[in-house]
Amino acid sequence: MAKDTGRKATLALDGKNYDFPIYSGTLGPDVVDIGKLYAQADVFTFDPGFTSTGSCESAITFIDGDKGELLYRGYPIDQLAEKSHYLEVCYLLLYGELPTVAQMEDFEGRVTKHTMLHEQMKNFYSGFRRDAHPMAVVCGVVGAMSAFYHDSTDINDPWQREVATIRLIAKLPTIVAWAFKYANGQPMVYPRNDLSYAENFLHMCFAVPAETYEVSPILSKAMDRIFTLHADHEQNASTSTVRLAGSSGANPFACIAAGVACLWGPAHGGANQACLEMLREIGSVDKVGEAVARAKDKNDPFRLMGFGHRVYKNFDPRAKVMKESCDEVLGLLGIEDNETLKVAKELERIALEDEYFIEKKLYPNVDFYSGIILEAMGFPTSMFTPIFALSRTVGWISQWKEMVEESSRIGRPRQLYTGPTARDYTDVAAR
Repeated sequence: MAKDTGRKATLALDGKNYDFPIYSGTLGPDVVDIGKLYAQADVFTFDPGFTSTGSCESAITFIDGDKGELLYRGYPIDQLAEKSHYLEVCYLLLYGELPTVAQMEDFEGRVTKHTMLHEQMKNFYSGFRRDAHPMAVVCGVVGAMSAFYHDSTDINDPWQREVATIRLIAKLPTIVAWAFKYANGQPMVYPRNDLSYAENFLHMCFAVPAETYEVSPILSKAMDRIFTLHADHEQNASTSTVRLAGSSGANPFACIAAGVACLWGPAHGGANQACLEMLREIGSVDKVGEAVARAKDKNDPFRLMGFGHRVYKNFDPRAKVMKESCDEVLGLLGIEDNETLKVAKELERIALEDEYFIEKKLYPNVDFYSGIILEAMGFPTSMFTPIFALSRTVGWISQWKEMVEESSRIGRPRQLYTGPTARDYTDVAAR
């Protein structure tokens, strides 16, 4: 809970002073509570993009951009990525603490038993054009879950909220994998209960009925890390969308579908895809120098994607872990002649040594490495954002549950109106 500091912020306006309480959390800057500003002073605050506005109180994830710090329930992301695994991180985000052995076994068992989709949901896939973007398919199928699982749509029932939570975490890998299979024209592969969460996803993506597919431990570990590193990221655009949709009382499947739709935006979930497309645009190692020079030129619109981060002003704490996985995956697959990956390696070298990048703190971020890993695994760029959505589902659900359990008011941002003033209607003949 936020703590009242006893301090006040005073706004002087038109000869009057208005006092507003200042609260502090456990970490991060204090906040000024302006909830009564409009009622008292008849004015709103103006904050496009909400970059200086705390939209909610949350105990789930904390980011310190200056320190390059990301905490899930207080645990540093690098420790979780190194020592934990995705389903344990899911439990942590959902329930606030790391599970005991018995709790972990129970949670994994419940998730594993809910991985299959209702058989009639397969019909949705055939309704899409073969060349439909996988995100369009995922968004549609997730939204359709509310038409099949009526017993877990009452948000006022704690047990139904719990069932919906497990279903979403369990079924998203199947939904995403089937979108991949449909785009490839291959048979859908059903989930297997004997595989881990990451292994199961890779198996559903790459196995075919005609032959046996063995999941590499290195690839499954890398995929598990991708899931973990993207599990939650505080009040980003898609999470805020989920919370806003949830504040209206919408069912959880509709709320997560809204999050998927928001994530689809290239400025949000498409960063790793944009990064890989940039590497392909550069084309070859001998053109990297030219690309770097263009990036340094203020008059050139060319941008190097995958470097720096809007929130992290020092370094992205997820990038170091992702780099380790990247090196392991490329080593396993023996990819040395791929020109795109050669370009990536050369850009990485320059970014870590060049004074321009160091001074401006333009370090390779998590999107730079995750795109390389996913392509090396065999995923096309169109699958990058669906995999991001799969990873982030637990964060969206955790934030949604927190909001619902706190009985938050419906979200209703205000605006600074700049349109015409009141005017009278004129008949069409007189215009």
